[in-house]
Amino acid sequence: MASPNPNVWRLGVLYSWLRLRCGVFLPLVASFFLLVGVVAYGLTVFMVVEGWNFLDSFYQVVITLSTVGFMEVHPISERGRIFVTILILLGVGSFAYLVGAMTQVIVDGKLHDLWGRRKMRKILDTLEGHYIVCGFGRIGQVVAQEMRQAGHTVVVIERNPELLAVLQEEGYLFLAGDASEDQTLIAAGVARAQGLFACVDTDAENVFITLSARQFRPDITIVARADRPDAVAKLERAGAQRVITPHHIGGRRIAQVMLRPTVTDFMDLALQGKNLQMEEARVAENSTLAGTTLITSGIRPRFGLMIIAIDKPGTGMLFNPQPNQLIEAGDTLIAVGPPENFAAFQAAARGETAEPA
Repeated sequence: MASPNPNVWRLGVLYSWLRLRCGVFLPLVASFFLLVGVVAYGLTVFMVVEGWNFLDSFYQVVITLSTVGFMEVHPISERGRIFVTILILLGVGSFAYLVGAMTQVIVDGKLHDLWGRRKMRKILDTLEGHYIVCGFGRIGQVVAQEMRQAGHTVVVIERNPELLAVLQEEGYLFLAGDASEDQTLIAAGVARAQGLFACVDTDAENVFITLSARQFRPDITIVARADRPDAVAKLERAGAQRVITPHHIGGRRIAQVMLRPTVTDFMDLALQGKNLQMEEARVAENSTLAGTTLITSGIRPRFGLMIIAIDKPGTGMLFNPQPNQLIEAGDTLIAVGPPENFAAFQAAARGETAEPA
């Protein structure tokens, strides 16, 4: 088998590099260099063939390519007219190619997309405490919607062009790219994010995303999706605090609807947050709740909420705590009640002075 021509190979490498650097604007860049080459050809014709100086040659090239119809600066020889004819044809062709490339960019909306991406990147550079959702598939869409409804800022990373159009239509902050690449996570603000959801379709990608995010932010909260049970341990070793298997949870939920329909209806009501809501609040050291018992804290009369569980660090979850149960700094209180009562309760747990209206 014959070896490839080195010159052809170099041209291929050059084209690939230009394609990578210029992207959709490669035709515009190519037309610009083509026009520069035509001008250089014209200067060569008038300076070398006709013997003119640079200024006269440049002026003649401009009026020739612009087709303004002015007379020649100096008389042109018969041989020069042949070269000028070629110059005119090349000039018309290069201008036509330039106009076509610009029209394609404008009609296809590529220029608008470029401005939109730059504006999006400026917004992303200013975000702090946001949440990153990697993948906008069936799971990622639900996650992004729930987080946005809860009032959190969400940045979605997606590479599917169809899903990118959906993200733009629904007004999400998004980044087009591969979430497993370090540069993409950095552009999404992983160093300033509060949490990350690894929701792409494959377990291998979710493991890689988790490893990369943990490398940049050792303290970031990561929730990952797993399709297979054997991937749970791998994601946990990669650094995910929580690993969710949608198929397993969905199957259990279907069974619970059949076995315990009333309990399921109550959980739906609490999680939907319309008339009843279930929330958590971590007790700070300077909180007035720290050092009190459930009955002396006055949570129920002050905020109209019921504490159904307390998560104590190092001990685990304590369900249905007794009235004399001590509340300590670092405890996470899980409460149920009307949605409008939680703001003051969570402020008190943080050590702020807000009281219920």
